[in-house]
Amino acid sequence: MRRDLFPIRFPESSPMQRRDFLRTATAGAAATVLPLSSSPAAESASAAAPALRLRSNGPLLVADLSAIRYRNGGPESAIERAFRGIAEGEEILDACVAGVNIPELDPEERGIGYGGLPNAEGVVQLDSCLMHGPRRWAGGVAGLEGVKTPSLVAKAVAELTDHHLIVGKGAQDFARSLGFEIHDDLNTAASRALWLEWRRRIDPSHWLDPEERLRGGTGRQGQGSRPPPWERGSPAKATHPRALPPADSRRAHRLRRFHDASLAAGLSMVDDGLIDPDSFWGTTSLEALSPDGEICGVTTTSGLSWKIPGRVGDSPILGAGQYVDNDVGAAGSTGRGEANLYNLSCFLIVEFIRQGMSPKDAGMAVLQRIRANTVESRLLNARGLPNFDLRFFILNRAGDYAGVAMYGAAESAFAVCDENGAREEPLEGLLEGSPRD
Repeated sequence: MRRDLFPIRFPESSPMQRRDFLRTATAGAAATVLPLSSSPAAESASAAAPALRLRSNGPLLVADLSAIRYRNGGPESAIERAFRGIAEGEEILDACVAGVNIPELDPEERGIGYGGLPNAEGVVQLDSCLMHGPRRWAGGVAGLEGVKTPSLVAKAVAELTDHHLIVGKGAQDFARSLGFEIHDDLNTAASRALWLEWRRRIDPSHWLDPEERLRGGTGRQGQGSRPPPWERGSPAKATHPRALPPADSRRAHRLRRFHDASLAAGLSMVDDGLIDPDSFWGTTSLEALSPDGEICGVTTTSGLSWKIPGRVGDSPILGAGQYVDNDVGAAGSTGRGEANLYNLSCFLIVEFIRQGMSPKDAGMAVLQRIRANTVESRLLNARGLPNFDLRFFILNRAGDYAGVAMYGAAESAFAVCDENGAREEPLEGLLEGSPRD
């Protein structure tokens, strides 16, 4: 492979040049395919070879709301920047990554990149993955610390290595070796303040509320020196030490109680308006279709707020939080990552499209699969339905698209950009109400 045909974009350098020979080949294919007559035979041939039907209009992009609502003080959102780049002839993956760099760098976006909500120890750990349809390239990073734009590091993984995923310190060392700036802390003052408030809510006996203390209280909501929630109670109502469960069982019980308390504290901050619901589960996913039928996708996230250090969700995992097949379509997701990991959701959506489903029907079928596979009581609400939300942003090569969700009420819209401009359109929910009803 001639590397001079594939120049790499390093940080602060100009965008990667396009593969002129690939564009030329694609244009030749378009010239051969597009002048089909409207005769029944021609229509039959076209239907039999959908992978050869190239779109003649402008780019099409679908994404989550972060891709349209955050601009980092500039004139364009992520979806607008990516659309403009593709329309002007920029290489499709370069355009998509340049787009998601906008919310990654925006300190007001709490769900991804710089200022994303940290893990339980107050450290921001970022994940990202991308797929280039026509080249069959993919790259990802997980648990990356110190780099504001993990999507650029994921792109370097795809371009420079034989690997698809690099994690943790290895991902940071990889980024450092390429000249990425490594920051000591990706928290902003706001994200760190939110982390401290979360600490107070789960451990009020040790992390005091300053205002409460000045009023003469000894802890949050007068709880004084009571032990934190995960230390209270016991899995066994025993009065004799011999009746206690084994030590490992007690530890497991305390760990589960800690995670329950952690989630409850985070959701209470959402209820109190301190955290945007979209940022609590925090992810941006952008899928793009070019006028000549190239498909790419990029997903980037700071992961679940207050997660266990080292936890990796679906976003950097090919097939779970992102999947692209250039002959078929693409799907990306936000929401509970573990559900997508278990069901390999985005891969399954694309496979359903390959079998003939529309983007909407494919997304709904996967949501039904996830609902059927959600059986643990801790993951069910009072109605016996999943107590979490998931959203999918889907397009196929013909230019059809959809945005679907487990619940249409929690986050009610997604982003679309085409020749009619950037806009929000309603998500269609599988289930009525809210995941917490």
